[in-house]
Amino acid sequence: MIEKPSLIIILGAPGAGKGTQAELLDEKLKSYYLETSKIIEENVMNAKEGDFIEVDSEKYYLLEEKKRWESGLLCSPPLVSFWVKQKIQELAKEGRSILMAGSPRTLPEGKDQIPFLKKLFGAKNIKAVLLEISPQETIQRNSHRRICELMRHPILSTQKEFLKLKNCPLDGSKLVRRKGLDDIETIKVRLKEYKERTLPLVKYFEEEGLAVKRINGEQSVEKVHADILKAIN
Repeated sequence: MIEKPSLIIILGAPGAGKGTQAELLDEKLKSYYLETSKIIEENVMNAKEGDFIEVDSEKYYLLEEKKRWESGLLCSPPLVSFWVKQKIQELAKEGRSILMAGSPRTLPEGKDQIPFLKKLFGAKNIKAVLLEISPQETIQRNSHRRICELMRHPILSTQKEFLKLKNCPLDGSKLVRRKGLDDIETIKVRLKEYKERTLPLVKYFEEEGLAVKRINGEQSVEKVHADILKAIN
């Protein structure tokens, strides 16, 4: 296994399986799974009129961030980076290894976070993988996805064994669709955001001396998992 404390970054389009693979790795490596989407959701979902966070003298209003998030647009990079770095700093003090899925999401976030992460973990202890799937596969997966209310586990309802499920098989809570976020038109917006704002991170990572291993994300979950383990070891 890779040395600890370490950092694994999983990149990929919406629906590429980042969360699923991060959970599998989390069980195997006993590291902390830092899920950026959950951090954002926790901070914006219950936002009230006038709520804001100030980062570098700039105010970011949480209701505006919530509207961006629900429409498929990425939230403001400085704000997301602030939340992520805050959590990483806390975990690093505990000597924890970390798994990051879908973060950083934009080039500005990457330029803010990567030097910070290299200081905390060292470049040799940072592993990055890119799960590649087609735009068609992204639309298919996200438009048929439900999540559980309690732990936000994703369930693909195209899978026969899950078609009639009303409750999550892992924690028993109700399965729901993410209203708006997984509508086809919103998914198309998210895909455009990914191509224009997230993919440029691959080149930046490489410029910073971090190799990015490309993995076919359209394989079975088991095969993708095996390929990731091979890539990070």
